[in-house]
Amino acid sequence: MDGQNEPLLLRADENGVARLTLNRPKAFNSLSRDLLTALEQEVDRIAADSTTRVVIVAGNGKAFCAGHDLKEMGEDLREAPIRALFDQCSRIMVKLTRLPQPVIARVHGIATAAGCQLVAACDLAVCTEDSRFAVSGVKYGLFCSTPMVALSRNLPRKPAMEMLLTGDFIDAREALRLGLVNRVVPAEALDAEIAALTARLLDKSPRVLALGKRAFYRQLELGLEEAYAFTTDVIVENALGRDFAAGLDAFRSKRAPVWPEDDA
Repeated sequence: MDGQNEPLLLRADENGVARLTLNRPKAFNSLSRDLLTALEQEVDRIAADSTTRVVIVAGNGKAFCAGHDLKEMGEDLREAPIRALFDQCSRIMVKLTRLPQPVIARVHGIATAAGCQLVAACDLAVCTEDSRFAVSGVKYGLFCSTPMVALSRNLPRKPAMEMLLTGDFIDAREALRLGLVNRVVPAEALDAEIAALTARLLDKSPRVLALGKRAFYRQLELGLEEAYAFTTDVIVENALGRDFAAGLDAFRSKRAPVWPEDDA
């Protein structure tokens, strides 16, 4: 419980949407070992839950996430616990990418170091106008090597390198320009914007979204010819499936599609 009466991670489910809220507001939602464990457990549950259609990751208090808990890290700098910490964090970031459901980061305040990594690891991100982003570990003698993985897969190389080498903040508009976030809105409009984006995902076939998300990340790591060969297989499989048949029937009938509930 981290000295609090409430759990470190809150989960709320409504109409197929799971909202995971980092709940260490006094520590700016820094990622303690216990919080990482709670987050990984919920991500694993969601991966096996076909009723969850969209995932939202948020933070309580004044910030989205301030990265790793440096105070906790400093209490034991032996290799084994430090390696276990970063292994776990990296594992969670990969799991977010591999979730079949789209994941949206709901960002306000600061998102620094592993917190910025968390934003980059989500599929989509909406932030408030006062949000700021940094991979600031270099300022404390710890280069953000693992956050670099997600960051460099979101941003162009030179802006990513500038953030990593300087540790300086970028504001919400610059994050939008560079592609770290999809939307920037006033604080009072954040939840409405998240709801609107979520609604645009919920009317799609969950199987097709899962297929598309999986293919998107896989093809990014392939060469050009390999990527086309791989995605050709994916689109052929998709075209021969029940969801495209349902969508084609809806197109011909000039109505909204009704997606098959399962693959039976």
